[in-house]
Amino acid sequence: MTSSSKLESDQPLTPAGRLFLRPEINQIIHCVIGLRNSIDVDSIKSQIADSVMIQHPRFSSLLVRDPNGVEYWRRTSIEVDRHVIVVSDPVSDDGASNENAVNDYLADLSTSSTMDINKPLWEIHLLLAHNCVIFRIHHALGDGISLMSLFLTCCRRADDPDALPTIVSDSKTARKARQKRWAEELPKMLLALLMTVWFSFLFVGEFILRALWVSDRKTPISGGDGVELWPRKVATAKFAVEDMKAVKNAVSNATINDVLFSVIGAGLSRYLEHRQPNSLKEGLQLTGVAMINLREQPGLQDLADMMKGNNGSRWGNKLGILLLPVYYHKKMSDPLQYMKRTKKMIDRKKRSLESYFSYGIGKFVMSWLGAKVACILNYRIMCNTSFTISNVIGPKEEISVGGNPITYIRATSTSLPHAITMHMMSYAGRADMQILVAKDIIHDPEFLAKCFENALFEMKMAATTLNVK
Repeated sequence: MTSSSKLESDQPLTPAGRLFLRPEINQIIHCVIGLRNSIDVDSIKSQIADSVMIQHPRFSSLLVRDPNGVEYWRRTSIEVDRHVIVVSDPVSDDGASNENAVNDYLADLSTSSTMDINKPLWEIHLLLAHNCVIFRIHHALGDGISLMSLFLTCCRRADDPDALPTIVSDSKTARKARQKRWAEELPKMLLALLMTVWFSFLFVGEFILRALWVSDRKTPISGGDGVELWPRKVATAKFAVEDMKAVKNAVSNATINDVLFSVIGAGLSRYLEHRQPNSLKEGLQLTGVAMINLREQPGLQDLADMMKGNNGSRWGNKLGILLLPVYYHKKMSDPLQYMKRTKKMIDRKKRSLESYFSYGIGKFVMSWLGAKVACILNYRIMCNTSFTISNVIGPKEEISVGGNPITYIRATSTSLPHAITMHMMSYAGRADMQILVAKDIIHDPEFLAKCFENALFEMKMAATTLNVK
């Protein structure tokens, strides 16, 4: 849809929002909700019509473009029936389990056409035969954390139907730890400042080189230009949060994100050894791209103010990029070595300003050179690295929507030039990681998921043995 004139009420897109609309990147988030009981379609539509989501400006706005091609949000009326897609029959004819059938449906969505811009950019797919709801939301509407917070305003705790879910933000915990560390290092402040400058110089330099020509070496998991168009498969790796905490506690000052990335490194090493035994160089670097939210995760009680801009924080996308390397190693005698090496690398990343630089340079390029140039740079970073990883913290207790208990919450997205895209979502003591792969490159994602699960199990056993000693 185009617009010949801009209205006073129109709101501009964020730089990241404009980037996510480019056809080369075009990012749509798929949030998958499993329900214990059967789905009442009329009840779901009624809840949507009465929800906070419908009141949100982004969810009730059309995407329009002015004569110069600049995108804006324009408020419109919502017809719920246009946004709810009901799938009554099983989505698979081969007798697949609910999980495999839903994953196949997600794989098809990941390479499907972009969303209809003649209506606000969101849909809800109801898979009645699988007791599953899929929220299909364009990334231009907001970042994953904001969208998750918005969804949770429609939910209630299973043990207290009047109470909102609780989100524990790992970023707040990490921030407190950093504040404590800075206080302890106050006498060494100059050294800390020099380290920040040094690591920022190193990592920002690498970021620029990745956007230009420096690339990972080709391996059996490498993607590249055009791979985003290839057919996909989806598999799910399942972790217990308690197991991740056990590994975290085995290494001083570690975080859950340290554990996750250690599992990624160990799991990919296992998988590559399976695909090309004894043919890869020890220590080979595989670089991951992680989108970092540069805002605090909003509490549900603050969400209404955030929607209106009353608390000084704009809705939208404020994301930086971190390049996170992992290294191929044959099986180590001590699985916790993955954790120790990963923590050292991530601690250096935390000391740098890489994520803020990447956001700032992206905003600058978008503003002065346009979305096309910004897209080219981001696309090259994707082509020159090996995988995408994200982690969103969900509610810590079981919740329900419309009185129907939720059994799992998972997330994935549309495809990228990477052959592997991984999204982890925690919920009620569990953490499920959706692994989206180009199936002509990685034909056995279920085995890859098992590699990640086994990597965490071995780390947990090593941590348990360490505690016993």
